[in-house]
Amino acid sequence: MKQDPLAFLGTELESLKQQGLYRRLRVLEGKPESHTTFDHKSVVNLSSNNYLGLTTHPKLQQAALDAVEKFGVGSGAVRTISGTMEMHMELERRLATFKHVESVVVFQSGFAANAGTVAAVLTKEDVIVSDELNHASIIDGARLSKATIKVFPHKDVDAARKIMQDIPRTQKKILITDGVFSMDGDLGRVPELSALAEEFGAIMMVDDAHASGVFGKNGSGTVDHFKCHGRVDIQVGTLSKAIGVLGGYVAGSKNLIEFLYHRARPFLFSTSHPPAVTAACLAALDILETEPQWIEQLWDNTRFFKAGLDSLGFNTGMSESPITPVIVGEAATAAKMSDTLFERGVFAQSIGFPTVARDKARLRTIVSATHTKEDLQYALDTFAKVGRELGVL
Repeated sequence: MKQDPLAFLGTELESLKQQGLYRRLRVLEGKPESHTTFDHKSVVNLSSNNYLGLTTHPKLQQAALDAVEKFGVGSGAVRTISGTMEMHMELERRLATFKHVESVVVFQSGFAANAGTVAAVLTKEDVIVSDELNHASIIDGARLSKATIKVFPHKDVDAARKIMQDIPRTQKKILITDGVFSMDGDLGRVPELSALAEEFGAIMMVDDAHASGVFGKNGSGTVDHFKCHGRVDIQVGTLSKAIGVLGGYVAGSKNLIEFLYHRARPFLFSTSHPPAVTAACLAALDILETEPQWIEQLWDNTRFFKAGLDSLGFNTGMSESPITPVIVGEAATAAKMSDTLFERGVFAQSIGFPTVARDKARLRTIVSATHTKEDLQYALDTFAKVGRELGVL
C-alpha cells in the first residue's frame, strides 16, 4: 500500500491544536444576520463583515431574484470571451461614480482584486513599499510580481520616507496601505503617504475593503473621508462586506482599468459574476445613495459597543472603526474565551498567529447597523463575565 505523502500534515495540525491555533469551522444555519444561528446555537453575531446588514435587505434579495428570472444563474464565460453582460458594465460605471474616478473593473473577490492588480502593474524591476500590517492579498500580489518588497513599520511615515529616499528616482515604485486595517481597526495614514508618493513620484495605492460603505460620503471610503481625491492612483474596494454581496473592484484611471482588462490574471481567467450577484450589488449602491440611516446606525452602534468594552477595561488597541479587537495576549486564552462566549450566546471569533503577532491574539468584534442595543448590551455583559472568569479582566 502506498504511504501517504501528506501524513506530515497530521503532525502540523496537532501542533496547531497544542498552540491553541486550531479552529473548526462554525456552520451558519440561518441568514447572516446580527442575531442568527451557528451550530444549532442562537448567538449575537460579532464576527461578520456585514456592516450595514445588506445581506438580507429586501431590495437586494428582490434584485437578485429578478436577475435570475431574466438572465439565469450564471454568465457562462470569462469577461474577455462571452461573459460580459450589460449589467457588469453598468456596475463598473456606477462604482466609478461612487468612487469619484474615471473607471472601475470588478473582480471575483477583494483578494483577487488586490493580488491581481499588484502582480499585473509591477515587474521584477520595480519596488513595493508596504505597511507591515497590509492585507495578505497585497503581500501575495507583491510576491507574484517578483518586485523588490520593502516593508515599513505600521503607519510609520518617517520610516517609509527613508525607504523611498534610497530608491532611485527613475525606478518604478508603489506605496501601499490599507485604508482600514482589518485586525486592529485603525485607519491608514492616507494623506501623509499620498504626499510622500507625490514627493518621490510613486504610485499610491489604498486597499479600502473595510472602508467601503463605512467611511466617506455614502460610504465611498477613506479617500473621500480624508479628502484625498486625485491623490490616490489605485483604490481597491470590496462588494462582500458592507455592500453585502460578493466580489472586489479596482478604481482608478481609464488607462489603469483598460490595462487590467488585458493583464490582470484573476480577471482574465475567472468566470464573471452571476447575474444575481451583479444585480444585488447595483441595488446595494442604490441603498447607499438613498438610505443614509444604515451608516448612521452603524456608527451609533459602534460608539455604544466601544464605550462599553473600554469601560469594562478590555484592551481594544487602536481601533477607529467598527472593527474592535479585544486583545488578550496568548492564542490559547483567546480561543478559550471565544469558545466560552459562544456557549453563552455570543459569537466573537479568536484570531491568532500568523494573522496577528504571537503575543497579540485577540477576539475580533465587528458590530453592524442591524444589531439592537439589547443584543450589544447582552454581548457586553457576557464579555464582562467571561473576561473575569478567565482572568482577562
